Amino acid sequence: MDLFDYAREMNKEKEAPLAGRMRPTTLDEVVGQSHIIGKDKLLYRAIKADKLSSIIFYGPPGTGKTTLAKVIANTTKANFVQMNATTSGKKEMQEAVRNAKEALGMYQKKTILFIDEIHRFNKAQQDYLLPFVEDGTVILIGATTENPYFEVNQALISRSNVFQLYSLDKDDIKELIRRAVYDEEKGMGVYHAKITEEAMDFLADMAEGDARSALNAVELGILTTEPDKNGEIVLSLEVAQECIQRRVVRYDKDGDNHYDVISAFIKSMRGSDPDAAVYYLARMIDAGESVTFIARRIMICASEDVGNADPQAIQVAVAASQAVERIGLPEARIILAQAASYVACAPKSNSACMAIDDALKAVRSRKIGEVPNHLKDAHYKGAQKLGHGIGYKYAHDYPEHYVKQQYLPEELMGTTFYEPSDNGYEKKIKAYLEHIRNRED
Repeated sequence: MDLFDYAREMNKEKEAPLAGRMRPTTLDEVVGQSHIIGKDKLLYRAIKADKLSSIIFYGPPGTGKTTLAKVIANTTKANFVQMNATTSGKKEMQEAVRNAKEALGMYQKKTILFIDEIHRFNKAQQDYLLPFVEDGTVILIGATTENPYFEVNQALISRSNVFQLYSLDKDDIKELIRRAVYDEEKGMGVYHAKITEEAMDFLADMAEGDARSALNAVELGILTTEPDKNGEIVLSLEVAQECIQRRVVRYDKDGDNHYDVISAFIKSMRGSDPDAAVYYLARMIDAGESVTFIARRIMICASEDVGNADPQAIQVAVAASQAVERIGLPEARIILAQAASYVACAPKSNSACMAIDDALKAVRSRKIGEVPNHLKDAHYKGAQKLGHGIGYKYAHDYPEHYVKQQYLPEELMGTTFYEPSDNGYEKKIKAYLEHIRNRED
């Protein structure tokens, strides 16, 4: 590095956003995540002793994954190489591995390779790293916002310790805000600004555990607020509200949170909680989720979890699906809320779902029986010579439009697939079936 590079790095550090400047450099400066970096925890001891094995940090944005990697960089005696999977490729990995081999072979010095957003690497790129992680050429630290058990190769997972990071709590965010406002070395302390308790509470609450969001708001507030008559910059509640006008919504339509929220939405409808169903619906709508995707989920739930306990539910869901496609947002929110609340409040039965699953299991695991001759099509030429349709009893010719006869193949005689529940309309279906089956003809 020449003088110009050094000067550039120094200026870059000074001019970095507040969230970047406030990154801790030691473990003692880290706020939150005590479940993995408390003083009696494995990761804390491993970092302190500089005895790290490959690890993967998994958690939402702004929870400290990169921060912990930087702390490791400042405490380890090993070479530390950082790359981001969105901008780096195999060429950069090959160079990092080549340098790591040289450092290990010539100086017996290990290399820690930190890959931010490791889930962005494809399978081939991840596979390339595997032998070098396995033989110790590099110690891998991966950071990801996505579930690593889905997004990272299982071979890498099995050779790494996975540490999950959680959203910071409100007190943690408030501590970081205090540091940001009053720290003169890394923070905004040189401006001699002040922040009110109401403003701090508001920012910590709106950040939803994302430290970066709170720090960005603090920086914006201090840099854009004029001093008062006493010459002081005061971050009041009004200023804070201008700096972060919307709550941070954790929802990535291609990520874990998408699946978590839709799962909670479906389970809330299934569990007959319309309040929770509408709440999760609101989260999806606010985050820009496709209304047609939401409508499909409601239709599935209406059939799978309500079924014949309320046959009207599937009609409401289908009508809602057609309506939202024609109308679109913002009015579609009302239609979806109506359908979701109806399905949530409807009596529940999964009997139809269980029936088809059991029938499919029978089809796939048992001998496929012959269709009884009297049920076979008798309309084509020569069918009657084969005995097809002979003996069939036309149900409408009998009392209550029902007559006992064999419908299942011989091999499945006596098998019951559909067992109506005692809920809602299905209770009437159950009573009707019991009545006609037990009727004396």
